[in-house]
Amino acid sequence: MEDRGPVAIDKTGADIHVEGARIRARGPVTRIMLPGGVLAWSVAGFEAARQALTDQRFSKDPRRHWTAYVQGEIGADFPLIGWVLMENLTTTYGADHSRLRRLTAKAFTPRRVEAMRPSIEKIVGALLDELAIGEPGAVVDLKARFARPLPAQVICDLFGVPEDARDQMLRGGEVNVDTTITAEEAAANVEQWHQELLDFVAGKQQRPSDDLTTDLIGAQEEDGSRLTDAELVGTLHLMLATGTEPVMNLIANTVRELLLHPEQLALVKSGQVSWQDVIEEALRVQAPVAHLPFRFAVADIELGGVTIAKGDPVLINFAAAGRDPARHGADADAFDITRADKEHVSFGAGMYRCIGNPLALLEAMVALPALFERFPDMVLAVPAQDLQPEGTFIMNGVHALPAHLTAPRPAGH
Repeated sequence: MEDRGPVAIDKTGADIHVEGARIRARGPVTRIMLPGGVLAWSVAGFEAARQALTDQRFSKDPRRHWTAYVQGEIGADFPLIGWVLMENLTTTYGADHSRLRRLTAKAFTPRRVEAMRPSIEKIVGALLDELAIGEPGAVVDLKARFARPLPAQVICDLFGVPEDARDQMLRGGEVNVDTTITAEEAAANVEQWHQELLDFVAGKQQRPSDDLTTDLIGAQEEDGSRLTDAELVGTLHLMLATGTEPVMNLIANTVRELLLHPEQLALVKSGQVSWQDVIEEALRVQAPVAHLPFRFAVADIELGGVTIAKGDPVLINFAAAGRDPARHGADADAFDITRADKEHVSFGAGMYRCIGNPLALLEAMVALPALFERFPDMVLAVPAQDLQPEGTFIMNGVHALPAHLTAPRPAGH
C-alpha cells in the first residue's frame, strides 16, 4: 500500500521541483513534515495557493495564531525558529499589519521606484564594466558577480547601509533562509542580526540622512503612532532580506533559463518576444521563493479538498504552484516565453503581496537586457546537470552560475 503519511521535506532543497511535484500529486493542499518533526500543510496547487494568499483567515502572526507555539510545544530547538522570532509586517495580522504596511509601502510606490531607474542603471553598468575586465573566455560566476551584488547595492543604498557594514548585515538574511543549519545556529543568527540592526538604527537616530531608514524612524501616522524599535528592526530584517535573495534568484534563474534555451534567447534578441514576457515566464517556472513559512489558520478552513484546522501552520509552495498542470497544462514544467498564460503567484497576493515587487521587476528589466547586450556570446561553463542548488527548500536558486562571457577558445589554441 502507498505511504500516505506526510511528505518529509528535504532540508537541503536538493531538488525542489521533484519534491514539489511529489507534494502536488497528493493534492493541492497536502500534509508535510518540516525539519524538527513539525507537521504543517503545503499549498502546492495554483488555484489553492491563490485562494490561500487572498484569504484573510490566514494570519502570519505565530504569537497569536500558531496554537502549538502559543502552547509552548514549539521551542528554541525548532530549526526554522528564525521565521518565528522576527516582528515585521509579514509576522503581524489585522490592524498591526495594516499599520506597518502603510508605513513601508510608501517607499515602493510606482513613482518612487521609477525614480530609482538611473541609479540602478548606473550600478548595472559598473558591474558589467567589472565583468568585462576579465580574460576573454574565462569562467565567471554570474550569481556572485552580478545577480547578487546588484540587488544588494540597490537595497543598501535605499536604506543607507554603510558600505563597510553591508556584507555583515545582509548575511543575516542569507543565513535565515539556509534550512540546513541547526536550531541553535538559526536562533544565534537572529540574535546577532537583531543586535546589528539595533546598532544601525541607533546610529541613524543620532545621525539622520537622506535614506529610507531615516524616513521610517520619523514615520508618523495621523493618530500619532509610529514604528516601535522592535517593529523598525523587524522591518529592516524583512526589507534587507527580501530585497536581495529573491531578486538575486530572479535574475540568476532567468539567465540560466535563457542560456539553456538559446532558441528562446534568439526570440528576445530579435524583438519577437519582450523582456517582460521573459521575466514573467521565469517567475512562473522558477519561482525565486520556493516554499515559504508561515501562515496560520485563524479558523477551520476548507481548502483544496481538506480541512486546515485552526492554529495549523501552512507554507505556500510557490515553486510547485507555478508548475501546476491543472493551470498550465502538461508542459507546465517547461520554460516557454511564448506561452500565452504565464500567470503566477510568485510575488504573493492579497494583503501580504510583496510590496517590493515593483522594485524587483525594475531591477530585472534593467539588468537582463544590459547583460545580454554587453555579452551576446555568453554561454554556460558547465552542463545544466552540474549546476548545484542553493541548499535550502525556502529559496529556489543555484549555488553558483558559472558562464563564459565570450566563447572559450578551442583546446590547443
